[in-house]
Amino acid sequence: MKTIEPSLRDDVQNLCAIDQRYRPDAYYFVVEALDVTVKRIRADQPGHGRHITARELLEGVRNYALDEFGPMAYTVLTEWGLRTTADFGEIVYNMIHIGRFGKTDDDKKEDFQHVYTFEEAFLEPYQ
Repeated sequence: MKTIEPSLRDDVQNLCAIDQRYRPDAYYFVVEALDVTVKRIRADQPGHGRHITARELLEGVRNYALDEFGPMAYTVLTEWGLRTTADFGEIVYNMIHIGRFGKTDDDKKEDFQHVYTFEEAFLEPYQ
């Protein structure tokens, strides 16, 4: 992963002290996956804008995890406490709560639920 800026590191440490379900690397991964996803979408759809939907982010998360970790993606993500797409939503909404991410009135945490299973996303491509 990329070098983590000190203020992000501090924010993530504070979040992890409050919500201990996820390891810090899970937060850093979501930040990087969001950045990569926005860049990919904007390259494919120049007029898209910066805000992306939960589904767009989750597809970006899947692609980024497979690119970064290959067959180890499932293992790495679950070691960080991530087991369902709803877990990504929890991290996103924790980041929204501290002002790191933004949301629109149409965005809901429920948008992250049941989009895909970790088995189909991170194990099946290698079977």
